[in-house]
Amino acid sequence: MLTKDIFIHETASVKDALKKLDKTAEKVLLVVDQDNGLLGTVTDGDIRRYILKGKSLEGPLRDVYNRHSVSIKKDDYTIELAREALLKNKIELVPVIDGGKKVIDFATWNQVFSGNTLNDSAAGKIDVPVVIMAGGRGFRMEPFTKILPKPLIPIGDKPIIEVIIDGFRKRGVKEYYVTLNEKGEMIEAYFSHVEKDYDIKYIWEKDGFLGTAGSLKFLKNQISDIFIVSNCDVIVKANFEEVVNFHKDENASLTVLSCIQHHQIPYGVIKFKEKGEVIEIVEKPEYTFAVNTGIYILSKSSLGYIPDKTYFDMTDLIKTLIKDGKRVVTYPVNGKDYIDIGQWEEYKKSVEKLQFFK
Repeated sequence: MLTKDIFIHETASVKDALKKLDKTAEKVLLVVDQDNGLLGTVTDGDIRRYILKGKSLEGPLRDVYNRHSVSIKKDDYTIELAREALLKNKIELVPVIDGGKKVIDFATWNQVFSGNTLNDSAAGKIDVPVVIMAGGRGFRMEPFTKILPKPLIPIGDKPIIEVIIDGFRKRGVKEYYVTLNEKGEMIEAYFSHVEKDYDIKYIWEKDGFLGTAGSLKFLKNQISDIFIVSNCDVIVKANFEEVVNFHKDENASLTVLSCIQHHQIPYGVIKFKEKGEVIEIVEKPEYTFAVNTGIYILSKSSLGYIPDKTYFDMTDLIKTLIKDGKRVVTYPVNGKDYIDIGQWEEYKKSVEKLQFFK
C-alpha cells in the first residue's frame, strides 16, 4: 500500500524534509502537489549539497528538490523497466504515475532485485586504511568498562569494535590500525581468535593517555595518504567513497562527518532584557544543528600538527589546522544514519537501530 509518509509538498521547509527523511524507511521523498501529482524528488544528498552552500534549513523546499526526477507511467511499468531506471540513474526508488502524473505507487531496489540491497551496492568501495581509537577509558559506560574495555562491549553477538570493522569491510577496507591503552591486551587477545580476511596493526600508547588524536602521530611512517579515523563507539552509515572524494575535491586537511540533529525544548523559553522585562515567550522551540559524529577523514600532512607523546584531542588538531590556514570541512549525514553507542541510553537503543543498518 502506498504510504503518504514518503510524500511532501514543495511549500514545506528544508528542515521539514530532513525530519521526514529521518522517519521514512526510504531514502527519498516524493515532492507532490495537492492532488499527489509528482513534482520531483528530494534526498538527503540534495539537502547536503544545499547545506554546504551555507543555506538555511528554514528555507523553502522548492529551492532544493530535483524537478527532473525519473518516473514510470503505470501502463508502461514492468520490473525490467524499473530495474533499468534504478541502475541507470543510480536512484533509491522510481515513482509510478498515472496519465495525470499522480503518484500511484513506487518501486524500490529491494522490490525489483531479489536477494540484493541498494544500500550495499551504493555504499561505495574505498581503498584507504581505517584507524579505530580504542584506547580511551570509557567512563560513560561504567561500571561495564571497569571489567571490559569499551570496544569489547557486545552489540548482539559481536563486540562494538568488530561491528565497526564489519561496516568498513563491506566497503572494501582491508587495512586497520587500532590504538590501545588500558585493557588493550584484552582487545588484542580477542582478535587473535577471530577468523578475519583483513589486517590489523596495533598502536600502543605507552606514555599515558594521549587523547583522541595524540596516538595518530605514530602513524607518520605507516600511512601513505588519506585515512579514516573512527571513535570506537560510533557507527555512521554513509557512502564513504563519496566522503573520501569530497575530502579530495575540497583539498581538505581534515573532514569531519557531522550529523544533523533536531532538539525540541519541552518548555516555553523566555526572552528578556534588562531588569527582567519579558520580550517574548517562545513555546517549545526546536533547534537544528550539526554535531560531530567522531568519524574523520584525514590527509597525512595533518599528522605533522600533532605533538609527540602529548595528550592531544581531535578538537585540538582541528583548532591548530584552522589557525594555520589549513582547510577543515564537514560532510553532514542524516540523523538516522548515526549511532552513538558510547552512553547507556543510546546503547540500549542501538541493537534495534542496527537492524536498520543491515
